[in-house]
Formats: sequence, C-alpha cells, structure tokens
Amino acid sequence: QVQLVESGGGLVQPGGSLRLSCVASGFTLESYSIGWFCQAPGKEREGVSAISSSNGRTYYVDSVKGRFTISRDNAKNTVYLQMNSLKPEDTAVYYCAAVPGTSVMPLAIYEYDLWGRGTQVTVSS
Repeated sequence: QVQLVESGGGLVQPGGSLRLSCVASGFTLESYSIGWFCQAPGKEREGVSAISSSNGRTYYVDSVKGRFTISRDNAKNTVYLQMNSLKPEDTAVYYCAAVPGTSVMPLAIYEYDLWGRGTQVTVSS
C-alpha cells in the first residue's frame, strides 16, 4: 500500500522542540520531492518546508526560517522536520506530501498528489 505516515507531534511549551517524521511505504522516497504543510484551525493549509528529490535543495516559508530544518534519510525512507524555538502560532496539524521528481513550486499544495493524514502540533504553556 502506497502511503505516507507522519509522527512526532505533541504538546510542547513555547521555545521547545519537536521532530516530525514522515515515513513512506509502498514506494521509494528517494525519487520524490517532499513537502511539509500545516493547517491551523479555521485557516487554509499552507506550505512550511520542502526538500527536492534531485539535489536535496531545501525550501522554507519565511516564518520558520532559522527555526525549522528539513532533512531526509533515504535509507530509512523517511523525511524529518526538526522544529526548534516553537511558538504558539506554530500550532497546527502538520502534513507531509510527496510528488515524483522535482517540484516547480515546492511549497504549493497543488504540486503534491500523495498526502499523509497529519500529526497535531500544539505549542502552549
């Protein structure tokens, strides 16, 4: 079965850290570009970060630059999102998504055709 499964979400205090994982099954992640997206209550889903399949180039939305780091471990068929210095406004459901090859617009939702079910991240004291 072809699927993506996210994990690693939870409740964390402001300033804390979480590492999200996106594990692929049924296909080889190495040949796919992967994006992380978030959706807060009452808001549209938006791109957070992405990593290219071809050259490993990474992309970040301005609000997370310097705080979040995306990486991939092809041997484990997994992409990670390290989230540091978390803020209450980072609270959302985080989804990973995959698209074969290189994405033209890495942080655009419409580029991706395989999605996970999401993991909840809550930043609160």
